[in-house]
Amino acid sequence: MKRRLQGSPVLLIVGLLVLLCIPGFWWQPHQAASVRAHYQSALAPVFLVPGSSATQNRFNALVKELNHETPKPHSLIRVEVLTNGHLHYSGHLRHGDNCPFIVVGFENHHDGYANILKQAQWFTIAFKELQKTYQFNHFSAMGHSNGGLILTLFMEQDLAATKAKADRLMTIASPFNLEESDAEVDTPLFKQLVAKRDQLPKRLLVYSIAGSQTFAGDGIVPFDSVNRGKFIFQGRVKNFTQITVTGANANHADLPENKQIVGLIRQDLLT
Repeated sequence: MKRRLQGSPVLLIVGLLVLLCIPGFWWQPHQAASVRAHYQSALAPVFLVPGSSATQNRFNALVKELNHETPKPHSLIRVEVLTNGHLHYSGHLRHGDNCPFIVVGFENHHDGYANILKQAQWFTIAFKELQKTYQFNHFSAMGHSNGGLILTLFMEQDLAATKAKADRLMTIASPFNLEESDAEVDTPLFKQLVAKRDQLPKRLLVYSIAGSQTFAGDGIVPFDSVNRGKFIFQGRVKNFTQITVTGANANHADLPENKQIVGLIRQDLLT
């Protein structure tokens, strides 16, 4: 009887240890499967973000042109982020397409510093939701005008928490110092972007494009405001390239359809 009484606590402890280990054995394979699904994803979308007063339909003509000379056309998914954070979708991801275009627009697409900050927050909401849906872990992005500011704010403030890798960023006529024409004046937005530039992805490739309709800029955004991008990106990312386009469709509104820029997008974002 003594031996049985002495052995019972031992058996009880062993039994409890087995029971405690069972959840761990169940959790580990499931967690590993989730991690594998995320990090083995071949999907690498290209996000397109329009500027103020433009909607999620802004890049329809651009995507059509980009797909024109592509053996396998890329899918086009449009997302509108409402002011309450809800998303409206249109379009779909075609089977086997690893490089879809995802356009993110905003119900409130007005200009101004405060609105740009809100739009960056709404983009983060959309990005996280799309990441859950499509399970991608790397991407590239292009922003026209304020769209480039929104993407830069996102990459400085919220990208790290998503664990996704940003491969390339192209900003087109993005006013990093807003519409300030005095080269001696720094706007609050520019100061904010400079203050947080160390948070930018270190392996990011950045292309900053300016249009030249006049000697001063593209008709809306001053050259100096676009060129301020060098103070944000240079020395903080893997490579920073500034490009100026001239000739036909070099004014601010037409730049996304400019033939030179279409070629740059095809060459630098879709490779």
